[in-house]
Amino acid sequence: MLSKPENATSPGPTRRGAIGGALLAVAGLASRVAGAAPPATVRIGLLGDLAGPYSHNVGPGFVLSGKMAAEDFASQLPGSRIEILSADDQNKPDIGVAIAREWLDNQHIDAIAVASASPVTLAIQGLSAEHKKPLLISGSGSSDFTGKYCTPMSIQFVYDTYSMPKSTVVSLLGQDRKRWFFIAVDYGFGAQLVRDSTGFVTAAGGQVLGVAKHPLGTTDFGALLLDAQSSGADVVAFANAGPDLANAIKQAHEFGLTKGGAILCALAPSIAAIDAIGLESAQGLRLSTPFYWDRDEPSRAWSRRYMTRYDGSVPTFIHAGIYSAVTHYLKGVAAAGTTDGDAVMAKMKSLPINDFEMQDVPIRADGQAMRPMYLCQVKRPQDSRYKYDYYQVERTVPPEQIWRPISEGGCPLVAGQRG
Repeated sequence: MLSKPENATSPGPTRRGAIGGALLAVAGLASRVAGAAPPATVRIGLLGDLAGPYSHNVGPGFVLSGKMAAEDFASQLPGSRIEILSADDQNKPDIGVAIAREWLDNQHIDAIAVASASPVTLAIQGLSAEHKKPLLISGSGSSDFTGKYCTPMSIQFVYDTYSMPKSTVVSLLGQDRKRWFFIAVDYGFGAQLVRDSTGFVTAAGGQVLGVAKHPLGTTDFGALLLDAQSSGADVVAFANAGPDLANAIKQAHEFGLTKGGAILCALAPSIAAIDAIGLESAQGLRLSTPFYWDRDEPSRAWSRRYMTRYDGSVPTFIHAGIYSAVTHYLKGVAAAGTTDGDAVMAKMKSLPINDFEMQDVPIRADGQAMRPMYLCQVKRPQDSRYKYDYYQVERTVPPEQIWRPISEGGCPLVAGQRG
């Protein structure tokens, strides 16, 4: 049953940071979870870039995936209404915090799922802990979320600036690619990608020859690419995302950056960026991803459902991640029989994540979902069999090889723990 909660604003993303967005109420229809009486209402807020520079990765598809999770789980919360609110934070911490505070103080939100720029999510993380409301990090990349800023109320479901680059960097270092040059977006996300990747390079005896930084929304990468070309690097690594990554890779292809033998790699790409680049320019690009729509039959089945409802557009790992996050949160609510934050988080951390993209994935004490990554190479145009057949998955990288050891993150919740 679809309906709109009382006093809610109209559906649809907004560029003014309004609370509304899309709203969904789902009534449970089947037998209730044994031993747990479900709450009357469960309210989840989805916050992210719905219309800005990262909207191809997040955007309306992020809201759709959250709705799909609520719809699919409805039968397991009989007698409950699951309400989904969404809002656009415009990649601005002050707007994001204002929305989150309004949700928590006045809208009776039980959990917030975020796919925002890392500074926005970092600003909200403390707020969710203060209110004891779970924060489901579904597309923000800072490794500090499970490090020095970890809280008992946050879980990182998808990726971070440590895991994705490590999977790719260590692989290329193993191919004797020792000299690196980074092109990075100039804010926390890019800085952390470079910081963590530099650690992997130097630990393996490699060398970072330079780092060229650019503002968010740059359209001309010419000077940065010339610096990379003149450095003589074996690998030019792009520590950016969205349109920035697409523009940089397209221009690197036009420059003939790989003709001298250099390999290009993207440290945190989504398939939306590869689609925007096109296989002609992106072919040969190395990357790692936590989710690929065409990896196996469960991934394809869910992705086809998503694409049917979203004009045929392919889901990104953020879209898959929000589905997993909302589903696992609702499992926690069902198991706890309440929306109390402490009780739900305890259940979430005790239950492994099981869905179409993750099987028996545990959540670590610092809030990290210990999922694998997939090392990929972008296909040549002639090797692509159908639309969005973009990646050759070379291998599955086990979680223990890519996620930062819990003892090294600085999370105050796990002082003294190892692994």
